[in-house]
Amino acid sequence: MQKFEKFLLDNLPVSKSIHPHYEKALQEMLIAGGKRFRPALLLGVVRAYNTLMCDSARHAALAIELLHTYSLIHDDLPAMDNSPLRRGKPTLHVVYDEVTAILVGDALNTYAFEVLANTPFCDATRVKLIRELASNGGLNGMVLGQAIDCYFENSPLDIVDVKILHTNKTAKLIAASLKMGAIIVGREDLEDVLYNFGIKLGLLFQIQDDILDLTQSSQEAGKLTHNDGDKNSFVTLIGLEETMKEANTLADELTLELNDFDENLKNELSSLLRKYINRHRN
Repeated sequence: MQKFEKFLLDNLPVSKSIHPHYEKALQEMLIAGGKRFRPALLLGVVRAYNTLMCDSARHAALAIELLHTYSLIHDDLPAMDNSPLRRGKPTLHVVYDEVTAILVGDALNTYAFEVLANTPFCDATRVKLIRELASNGGLNGMVLGQAIDCYFENSPLDIVDVKILHTNKTAKLIAASLKMGAIIVGREDLEDVLYNFGIKLGLLFQIQDDILDLTQSSQEAGKLTHNDGDKNSFVTLIGLEETMKEANTLADELTLELNDFDENLKNELSSLLRKYINRHRN
């Protein structure tokens, strides 16, 4: 992911204005790093089938990272999680103010689609990519998940509804990242396969986050932990032991599905996914 990291740093959002810190604030959470998990998934699929398209695909990977970063900035706001820490750095509303954090999130959200609209692909591919990111990151995806999460914060849901919550809040953007890779390389036969795999992967990712929130310190996680007591997390609802069983079951299923991918795709995704699929076991 070193090439993507350089690409991101070379293509940070820029705004020339009289505002004293708007441009710096736009870039701050992107520069802070993060796992870059979603871009890595997209680029892994592209590398599996057409390495010559990787340079172009980084534009789409950047769009996903922009949208994801906006969601984290808004998730940390006082009206939502009120978190002081993200990616090991103070959150934007702490460094600056709440208005700046809201507007930077808005800017990164819309800039993601500007970047996608300018990707060096044909118009049909650009439209498919924009539609995929919008539908999974927007009103029937990540934003819906956030709305459910916030509304029911002090009202316990059953485990089926919690899975619906996290499928929207977390899993759909991960699934979209894989599917967008298939769109870029023209593998329509893999679009639904990878999307469905990504939904399961995203659900595991959220269950693991629930486990790590309980078992890691804020310093280890790079964000505020032990903060899910009032939330509909798996650990809160069914306890750590049952949550570990849920994670193990999903991890085993994903490992089997990964091994059924063709050799090119399996080889490209294995090193990344095996690390994340089993991170709750470490």
